[in-house]
Amino acid sequence: MDLSAADVVGELKVLRKGRAIFTTPLGDRVGPALRRTCGILEDDDTVEIRRKIANRLRPLVETLPEDLKIALLGAFALDEAARKPFYQERVRWAAITLDRDERTVRRRIDDGIEQIAAMAVAAGRQQSPSPYPSRSWHTEELRVSLALDQPVAEVFEIRRVVADADEISELDLALTLTTAADSGSSVSVADLEVDVFHGGVLTRREMESSDRVGLALRLPAPLRRGQRHDIALRFRARLREPHYVCVPRHPCELFDLHVRFGDQVPERIVMLQKAFQNDARDRFPRGTALTADDAGEVHVQFRHLAPGFAYGVRWDSSEAAGVHSH
Repeated sequence: MDLSAADVVGELKVLRKGRAIFTTPLGDRVGPALRRTCGILEDDDTVEIRRKIANRLRPLVETLPEDLKIALLGAFALDEAARKPFYQERVRWAAITLDRDERTVRRRIDDGIEQIAAMAVAAGRQQSPSPYPSRSWHTEELRVSLALDQPVAEVFEIRRVVADADEISELDLALTLTTAADSGSSVSVADLEVDVFHGGVLTRREMESSDRVGLALRLPAPLRRGQRHDIALRFRARLREPHYVCVPRHPCELFDLHVRFGDQVPERIVMLQKAFQNDARDRFPRGTALTADDAGEVHVQFRHLAPGFAYGVRWDSSEAAGVHSH
């Protein structure tokens, strides 16, 4: 059955009541149209549902004219200043912000809801199946936090995988600790510390090449086709080149990367997208320039990653550091 804009409108008007996206439990307020629009899964908890709704609605709201944008930021409590417990209070906040009466703001909210619902449905119809099909498993979400302001660089990786066949009992993962071609240094298994926080048991760790460490993660139980599974890992390593990229060996729908530099923010930070692996080592790579925030962090996100290509961040640094996640 096709997704209806009218259904999305109706569910958004229900969602805006009370505390809006900060309602608890939130799942009871989210109907099938919004679940489909926002990619909400049956076993998602309130925090995950809230994150997915906010990530879906905010980009749509940001495309609207300023008055409609402010009205909807208030209606759904998407703006921190508008996180008030009652819908009426958020309408009042928007009215004061826009210097309009509350009746006008209510009309703006209804108008804005109609527009973002239409955009969400249109975007959903344009989406096609993954251009990189898999015969075993693929990554639905890969969320990585890299902390470079630690004595040894630490990576926290949370990954949701989906089985594309029956009886998937093991995941083949890898990390590449790249070294400069002229450095003369080599990598060993001992250079990479790995901790499994949840989702399986590490059964194999071996060198697959001169700088790539292969990992095998045995799952708690075999997955059936279409079944999802979450894993959480932590890596520690002395990085050799100034970059962190994901080079998927299996299809990856979403890669979300936070890099924390802390007080030592490099002068130049570049986003790499669908780059050749060797380009990650280029001292002057082509890519979108990034600016760290006041916490010394950058955040990038990629969708529908092509296996074999590099996606991530490279920076200028006197201390070389680099990792490829697969």
